[in-house]
Amino acid sequence: MRTLCAATLVGEFLVIGFASLVAMRLGDLPASTVWTVGGVAMVLCLLLCGVLGRPGALRMGWALQIGLIASGFVVPAMFFLGTLFAGLWWASVHFGRKIDEAKARNAAAADTA
Repeated sequence: MRTLCAATLVGEFLVIGFASLVAMRLGDLPASTVWTVGGVAMVLCLLLCGVLGRPGALRMGWALQIGLIASGFVVPAMFFLGTLFAGLWWASVHFGRKIDEAKARNAAAADTA
């Protein structure tokens, strides 16, 4: 699960960086505000990659997804991209757990054989 979730977060890191560039040009917000919010979100993506196995990390990931969707109020394309990444996050968590369960079953079967 961690690998899939981390890949999603790295993709979000890049999208947030590009969206911050667009927000600087489109929005009425000062560049310092855009980069402070975007920078914090980008750092959060990278930090979450490192703590995905810890309690609460998945909830923080969901909070990040909500923030990404809400950024659509500044850059309208982010409504679509945020929803897309929320779907990717769900798929990463859902299918990552299934993969982890399958690996555990295979390991248990190998140990008993």
